Amino acid sequence: MGNLLANTLNWVDERFPLTKMWREHLSEYYAPKNFNFWYYFGSLALLVLVNQIVTGIFLTMNYKPDAGLAFASVEYIMRDVEWGWLIRYLHSTGASAFFVVVYLHMFRAMLYGSYKKPRELIWIFGMLIYLTLMAEAFLGYLLPWGQMSYWGAQVIISLFGAVPFIGEELALWIRGDYVVSDITLNRFFALHVIAIPLALVGLVAAHILALHEVGSNNPDGVEIKKHKDANGIPLDGIPFHPYYTVKDIFGASVFLVIFAIIVFYFPEMYIFFLEPANFIPANPIQTPEHIAPLWYFTPFYAILRAVPSYPWLMGKFAGVLAMGAAVMVLFFLPWIDRSPVRSIRYRSNAFKAWLTIFIVSFIGLGILGMLPADPIKQKLSQLLSIGYFGFFIALYIISKNERCKAVPDRVTWK
Repeated sequence: MGNLLANTLNWVDERFPLTKMWREHLSEYYAPKNFNFWYYFGSLALLVLVNQIVTGIFLTMNYKPDAGLAFASVEYIMRDVEWGWLIRYLHSTGASAFFVVVYLHMFRAMLYGSYKKPRELIWIFGMLIYLTLMAEAFLGYLLPWGQMSYWGAQVIISLFGAVPFIGEELALWIRGDYVVSDITLNRFFALHVIAIPLALVGLVAAHILALHEVGSNNPDGVEIKKHKDANGIPLDGIPFHPYYTVKDIFGASVFLVIFAIIVFYFPEMYIFFLEPANFIPANPIQTPEHIAPLWYFTPFYAILRAVPSYPWLMGKFAGVLAMGAAVMVLFFLPWIDRSPVRSIRYRSNAFKAWLTIFIVSFIGLGILGMLPADPIKQKLSQLLSIGYFGFFIALYIISKNERCKAVPDRVTWK
């Protein structure tokens, strides 16, 4: 039996680099030995991606991408398909879980400077994954064909109509009709289940390949490749397998327990994951009292609403520009931050203060974006938007001549 397995493996290796891939990306990929709690979220993002793909496949088996049947097909999945309710809740909860782990993963990169040289391309791929994930979530948001799905899509697509000169044609091209209709649902379904997932999987593969090419960062922000033994193995590194695979399995187990509790007991998460209006069929002639995107889009939605729609400010387009800039500025973070020091452990107090302002502003904008608009909330949104963009301006200024602590030559580990 052993010879049969060995011969089979040799036969495969002659035709496909299976063992080579195992060595390069797992058993002989050396990662810093001082990874901490924050390094769970990359593998958790991969776990949630698999959950979304698998549950999405099962949902498409019974879903009808038809304006007259879509809502009823979701109800059919929930009520009549065996375990359909569980698959739907795994998918809807997984969408929010995906953004939770991705936001924490991005925050870890900002804490330890994982976007800095030589890892700029890793960060760019990560941001492209984030943009693709936002597109995937937006497209999937329409598919249940509930009230909030319909009107949320109507509002978001109408923002493209604010683009000067080509806005109306652009919005019409996206919808495929003058209003959100059956053709919009069909094209969103096609993009959601085929085009965007393929792009997402490709970007994830590129992200991991780029990471393994230059090596992982660590909480100290020092390069472990500088100090190697006679065999070329980093002195401060350990094989990813079995050490970090075991650690990630533990992290995944804890995550799955929390995930299961939410799925079985709080699938709506007090209207944050599934809104009450989305349990009502879409009605094009009845607008919901308050239209707002799901929580993972609300920081940018609050920035959009913070900009007044004055004619001298290009009307609504200025808000659309601000919302887009809030995302696009993250792409340039490796070049905005000019400090030679990576980790927050050795950065200045000014950096720590501005990073705190950025996080508080982002969370505050997320909360305000969920609430109905009024003049007071708009003023608060403007203040927090200044804090959000101010972080990048301040970082560019203070990072050039930042007074940092001495960085150790090798990783610190207990």
